[in-house]
Amino acid sequence: MTSLSPALLQALHALLGDRFSTSVALREQHGRGEAHHAAALPAAVAFAETTAEVSEIVKLCASENIPVIAFGAGTSLEGHLSAVRGGVSIDLSRMSKITRVSAEDLDCTVEAGVTREQLNAYLRDSGLFFPIDPGANASLGGMAATRASGTNAVRYGTMRENVLGLTVVLPNGQIIKTGGRARKSSAGYDLTRLFVGSEGTLGIITEVTLRLYGIPETISAALCSFEDVQQAVASAIQIVQLGIPIARMELMDRGLIKAVNAYSGLNMKIEDTLAFEFHGSPAGVAEQVELVSAIVEENGGKDFEWANAPEERNRLWKARHNAFYAVVSQRPNAKGWSSDVCVPVSRLGDCILETRALLKDCTVPTAILGHVGDGNYHVVFAVDPNNAEELVEVAAINKKMVRHAISVGGTSTGEHGVGTGKIAYLREEHGDAVDLMSVIKRAVDPAGIMNPGKILP
Repeated sequence: MTSLSPALLQALHALLGDRFSTSVALREQHGRGEAHHAAALPAAVAFAETTAEVSEIVKLCASENIPVIAFGAGTSLEGHLSAVRGGVSIDLSRMSKITRVSAEDLDCTVEAGVTREQLNAYLRDSGLFFPIDPGANASLGGMAATRASGTNAVRYGTMRENVLGLTVVLPNGQIIKTGGRARKSSAGYDLTRLFVGSEGTLGIITEVTLRLYGIPETISAALCSFEDVQQAVASAIQIVQLGIPIARMELMDRGLIKAVNAYSGLNMKIEDTLAFEFHGSPAGVAEQVELVSAIVEENGGKDFEWANAPEERNRLWKARHNAFYAVVSQRPNAKGWSSDVCVPVSRLGDCILETRALLKDCTVPTAILGHVGDGNYHVVFAVDPNNAEELVEVAAINKKMVRHAISVGGTSTGEHGVGTGKIAYLREEHGDAVDLMSVIKRAVDPAGIMNPGKILP
């Protein structure tokens, strides 16, 4: 592990004052995310408040080849935040300014530490909203860095489609801007897409320019239960294939429903369930509801339960967003192991049935959930991080699930990112293209100081 020299410690203290710390408590907080991955503590934590400060921190660290790891809200699930070579964790949470909103152009620019909930609260009176919703109240810089998506992706896309431009601090401390506010451009390489999903391995994102959308005139939500998961997935596939512009379509298997009921104080029927949300004009929503109702009925769906009042919808989606914690809460002192894969929608049913078979004899609490409108599903395990046998068991299930997804043309991670948790599958998924990724990494970050040990083997 790389240690910080007295000269570097002094320089960082001089730059940041009490916003630079080597306390064990802060280092532990910044050395791990939400999931089961073992913590790896940085040597120090630096709280930046401006892009210029991030640049100065990076320059100081680069002068001694000290690793730097960007930290947002700490909600990552695949080991992105672990300081595997020590170094300095740069906390961007204080970079929380919304610097510009253009209602006419439907876009805004925010600092990296702004969270999605903070942005939507700020936008509410303007009639606009930002739709990408990964569940956690993640920072928008972190969401861009991991190419996040979530429950609204079936209609509004992912961060890849909704980031227009970035401000990035490179490994030498240089500040660059990528993209722009024009809705299309043919000028040069698409550097914005290079950094979206790069997980802090090429540079630190400090500002993000985002697409915005008008708040729908009508929003309606519903639950529908099924006797088996195959009926639910068949319904989801048909809804997608017919091009119905549904906003959210979430699968919650019966194990998750049971956990969510206990955790969130709900009383949902314990069956495999699809949760829907419809956006649009009153007539448009009515048409969507009619079409979806007919499809689910044909596939054995029953007991549509509506949640049209805002407080009812919020309660439903809050329960869905708390799914990870609901599963983990079933065991004292457990940690969550959450794996996500994404497959072509036509293969979704087969893959979920294959996964359910893998989970049949699993000895730890599990649940399947997913953004089935885009072929993305998750399995959450409640594991004892100190039980080696459990970790081996879950790792074996995870490996089979991931490899099956890749074998049918899918991906090892639909939205969580690679981090340290999915490195082993990158070459299996991308083949020799991984060599080009390595070339890009070496060209941009020759000393390898940007979040080392992530994405690339």
